[in-house]
Amino acid sequence: MKVPKRLEPLMHDGLVDEVIRSLKSGKEAAVYVVRSEGVIRCAKVYKDANKRGFHSQTLYREGRQVRNSRQARAMEKGSRFGRQAQEDVWQNTEVDALYRLAAAGVRVPQPYHFLDGVLLMELITDEDGDAAPRLNDVELSSEQALEYHGVLIANVVKMLCGGLVHGDLSEFNVLVDAHGPVIIDLPQAIDAAANNNAARMLARDVSNLADYFGRFAPELLSTSYDQEIWYLYESGTLTPDVKLTGHFKGRNQEVDLESILREIDDARSEAIRRQQGREDE
Repeated sequence: MKVPKRLEPLMHDGLVDEVIRSLKSGKEAAVYVVRSEGVIRCAKVYKDANKRGFHSQTLYREGRQVRNSRQARAMEKGSRFGRQAQEDVWQNTEVDALYRLAAAGVRVPQPYHFLDGVLLMELITDEDGDAAPRLNDVELSSEQALEYHGVLIANVVKMLCGGLVHGDLSEFNVLVDAHGPVIIDLPQAIDAAANNNAARMLARDVSNLADYFGRFAPELLSTSYDQEIWYLYESGTLTPDVKLTGHFKGRNQEVDLESILREIDDARSEAIRRQQGREDE
C-alpha cells in the first residue's frame, strides 16, 4: 500500500521496512500493520489533538510531570507551544506506561520505538496469526467470562502496584489473543499517587469490567473489587499476587457515590460514541 506520510521518516531511518496494510483508524490514532526490523508489528500513528475525541482530559493531566517550567506555563496558558507540549506529554504517557507495565508483567503490547508521534509495538494476534479481536467482539461462556475477568483484575492490581491506573479500561480497550486478554490504549493512564482522581478512575475501570463480564456471569455484578483493591493500596499491603475476595471488608469510609456514578455514566457514553464511530468507519 502507499506509505502514509507520517510513516515516511521511520522508513527513511530503517525502523519500518514495509507498510503492509491499515489495521484500524479511530478518533485518537490510526494503526497500521508493518514489517519492522524483519518482524511483523504495528505502528500507532497519533492524530493531532484537534482531531481526537477523548473526553475530560483535565482529569488525567493532574500529577503529570513536564520537562521544564516554560512548558508548564505554556500549557496553562493554552498557547500553541503549550498545546504541542501537552500533546507530547499525552503521547509519551502511553509509551512510558507500556514500558513500565510490560516490565511489571502486565499483559500489554511490547513497545519497541517511538518517533515523531508514531509508536512501533507488538502486533497482538489470535491463534491463527491474524490481528486479535477486541474483547467486545468475542462471544464468551460464563466460565470464560469469570476467567478473563480474573485475569484483568489481576492485571489492574499489577498496574496499581506499579503506580498506574488505566483510566479508561473497558471491553473496547482489551484485545484477546490465544492466551487471553491484553490491555491496550494507555495515553490517559494516571499516576495513582499524584492524581486525586485515581480512586474514582480505578472504581470506574473495575465497574466497567464487572458490567461487561456480568452479562455472561451475573455474580460479578455484586462484587466490589475496586474498594478492596484501593483499601489495600492505601494501607500499603497491596501486592501483585494478592488474593482478593471481591467483597470489601475494610474500614468504613464515606464514598462520593454521585461522583463515581457520574464517572461511570461518562465512560459508558464515551464507549457508545466510540462504538458508533467504529461502525461508521
